[in-house]
Amino acid sequence: MSVSLHHLRAGDTSRWAVLQDGAWSELDHGLADLLARPLDQARAVVEAARPVGPPRPGEQVLPPIDRQEVWAAGVTYLRSRDGRKEESAGHGSLYDHVYDSDRPELFFKASPWRVVGEGEAVGIRADSGWDVPEAEVGLVLNAAGEIFGYTLGNDMSSRSIEGDNPLYLPQAKIYDRSCALGPAIVPSWAVEPGPFPIGLRVLREGREAYAGTTSTSAMARSFADLAGWLFRALSFPEGVVLLTGTGVVPDADFTTQPGDVVEITSAPLGTLTNPVVAVGEGKGKP
Repeated sequence: MSVSLHHLRAGDTSRWAVLQDGAWSELDHGLADLLARPLDQARAVVEAARPVGPPRPGEQVLPPIDRQEVWAAGVTYLRSRDGRKEESAGHGSLYDHVYDSDRPELFFKASPWRVVGEGEAVGIRADSGWDVPEAEVGLVLNAAGEIFGYTLGNDMSSRSIEGDNPLYLPQAKIYDRSCALGPAIVPSWAVEPGPFPIGLRVLREGREAYAGTTSTSAMARSFADLAGWLFRALSFPEGVVLLTGTGVVPDADFTTQPGDVVEITSAPLGTLTNPVVAVGEGKGKP
């Protein structure tokens, strides 16, 4: 059974649609309403969606969220730990500690209005000279912390900024167009709970400038563990998306450039494609 939830917009009107085994249905509820419900009730709503035709001509694919914050986990793969140590200016032991500790690194990534979807441009900061995409599986969690579904995410990161000082992480991670999600949500009842293969490609002038693969089987932490820590002292009455970290980190001689195209793929979850643009002002005082 193939099932996915899509957020679509025509003009000023948006809607949630379900694609199941090639047939389209429309939901009478938004994602926030679904994630406020227990998982079994949300599933019943999805399965009762009204049959409709395919997406209308000109309908835009939106990020698969509506009112959810996006959070992210860091240093959940050995390659991520090594990459963060590589970029760090003398603070490498911090990443050894967080990789091995019980408490994970969790950070706020994006408000919903800052998230871009399939085909929209992701950003690299104009005041950073070393920038990479981070290909990740996103957990779509309901208000109870249950996994409602999965999506693909791109946690764009300024390695030069965090490398200067770990306290600059919010500036390296949180800025306009720094987060992409999509193309859809695959409900947890319609897919095996992992491991998920993840592929990352960066295309430059139509040619492959970088490619790498990983699997969530290489994670040092489980999805349930990360979700449990996020909900320890935070509530999300309309649900939340939690990016689970990246195991694909380009070498130090690679940086993303405006005009590149980032492609993230996982067979069970689809493909998320975004062109790259520069965001903000250049180096120097604003």
